[in-house]
Amino acid sequence: MGLPPEVRRSEALSLTPRRVTEAWLGDLLDGYGRDPAVILADAIPSRERDLVAVTGIDFHSICPHHLLPSRGVAHVAYVPSDRIAGFGQIVQLVDALAHRYVLQEDLARGVADALMRHLGARGAACILDAEQLCMTVRGGRRPHARAHADAFLGVLARDARLQSRFLRLVGRPRGKR
Repeated sequence: MGLPPEVRRSEALSLTPRRVTEAWLGDLLDGYGRDPAVILADAIPSRERDLVAVTGIDFHSICPHHLLPSRGVAHVAYVPSDRIAGFGQIVQLVDALAHRYVLQEDLARGVADALMRHLGARGAACILDAEQLCMTVRGGRRPHARAHADAFLGVLARDARLQSRFLRLVGRPRGKR
């Protein structure tokens, strides 16, 4: 990195390689060890057929282009078929998919797709609002910029009434998707 020798030899940096490795493997990229199918496997049978939403889920991920973190809030909704997931399972699903090298757009789609595929949801949606450090601390250096991505699948992509309900829950008026 071109650091001066006295910085490279400093005591403050002596354990840095181990700390960095632990952070990357144990916190930033631990999602590779979690399977969305396993997370959603313990869903319980239900006759519920109305919108289920969990909002305000803090998340972080790593941009595969710059290896810089992003941090934000996820809002997730689904319309059950015959099983429902616990709210904690939804949070675990977001973490499992976010704690990887992932673009924000792909993360939104991945969460919604996992609910459709592994829970059998009739519809699913994920809205993400995040600070991308590749945009705020480098490049354009816009410290207040936010990136938004969303995915709407199945009945949540087709039913304007359900979509509006979800958008209202997350504070977005219809048409501001």
